[in-house]
Amino acid sequence: MMELQDLKNRFDIIGNSPALNYALTTAEKVAATDLTVMITGESGTGKDVFSKIIHQISKRRSQPFIAINCGAIPEGTIDSELFGHEKGSFTGATDKRKGYFETVDKGTIFLDEIGEMPLGTQARLLRLLQNGEFIKVGSSTIQKVDVRVIAATNVNLLDQVQKGKFREDLYYRLNTVPIEVPPLRDRGEDIVLLFRKFSADFCEKNKMPPIRLTDESKEVLKSYRWPGNIRQLKNIAEQVNLLVEGNMIYPQDLYRFMPNFQKSMNIISGNNSFDSSLGNEISLKMLLEIKQDINDIKRAFLELTKKTMEQRNDFIPYPDEMDAKFKAIEAQSVFNQPPAIVSYPSKNTVIEIDHPQRNFKEKYSPIDSENLNLAEMEKKLIVLALERNKGKRKYAAQELGISERTLYRKIIDYDLEK
Repeated sequence: MMELQDLKNRFDIIGNSPALNYALTTAEKVAATDLTVMITGESGTGKDVFSKIIHQISKRRSQPFIAINCGAIPEGTIDSELFGHEKGSFTGATDKRKGYFETVDKGTIFLDEIGEMPLGTQARLLRLLQNGEFIKVGSSTIQKVDVRVIAATNVNLLDQVQKGKFREDLYYRLNTVPIEVPPLRDRGEDIVLLFRKFSADFCEKNKMPPIRLTDESKEVLKSYRWPGNIRQLKNIAEQVNLLVEGNMIYPQDLYRFMPNFQKSMNIISGNNSFDSSLGNEISLKMLLEIKQDINDIKRAFLELTKKTMEQRNDFIPYPDEMDAKFKAIEAQSVFNQPPAIVSYPSKNTVIEIDHPQRNFKEKYSPIDSENLNLAEMEKKLIVLALERNKGKRKYAAQELGISERTLYRKIIDYDLEK
């Protein structure tokens, strides 16, 4: 038997993940036989490569090989394409025609997307696999053929059997030796090796300087789910080489070409990660937006309180200290810890503000900093702003320094829509 590394070198296969090595070992072993093979795996994982490996190291390697995509052939013509037809057998059949099975006699046929094959054609294929016999469309003559069949699918054929879309007897006939090609997200370090390979090939072909990945960029590549698998990785590697300025590739450079990165992350179990199977994928953008809203409300509350207290100079015994604390809070970033809350001189003092132009008075009590509750602080501030602006959300939002959409969400959250 051929050494595994020799097999990889011969067919230009990059990677060393256990699942990949097992699939290659199985392909090498089954190639020496005439057994039917079923290759499963997601779209873009390279199932067609495995079919070529099996054929080219088998005893049929000097005979024809043909790959057929069953999903690309219309249902009305697939029987004719695979098994041939007689002249006049249907409208447009002006000549006798050989089918693919007849043209590759003694060779190998690769039936990709076998799950898309119509039930009637499945019956014809089952007879060929059982007896090596087939009948052309429009003929009554039985013909013999010696063809090795390799099938592939990216769907669960057992589910298709349960739904009545795939013959159970054909499934077990095709699934004599199963080979599962692992998805790219399960191949760990192979992802970085493949990216380097595709990148180097692209640079060499287009006479461009090579690029380098930072350690953080490598982690980004390994954490992405790669829904398009190897095909998608190759496309992104080429886009990065072509469109990113400079030779060093950082995470932000990769994000540009990875659609829905946060939703498509390769989630693994752990204390600091999420589990996509639970459906709890949280968008980083949403988290930052919520955090920004909270900080906006905090700053608006402190600014409004400061302005109110300035109108009552006799109520501010320590203006310098308060200004210092207010400026410190204003300097807080959305990415930092929540700012400290100003301690007021009297927790029971009520401020009465006269608004002669609006013809009403409002009373406001500072929040007790010893029993601070952020939700209550937000709620009271929103109520105050709505009262000051006679319930007009647009002006209340402007006074609070937040968007009207954020204010509306807070009104719903605090059940203030009455």
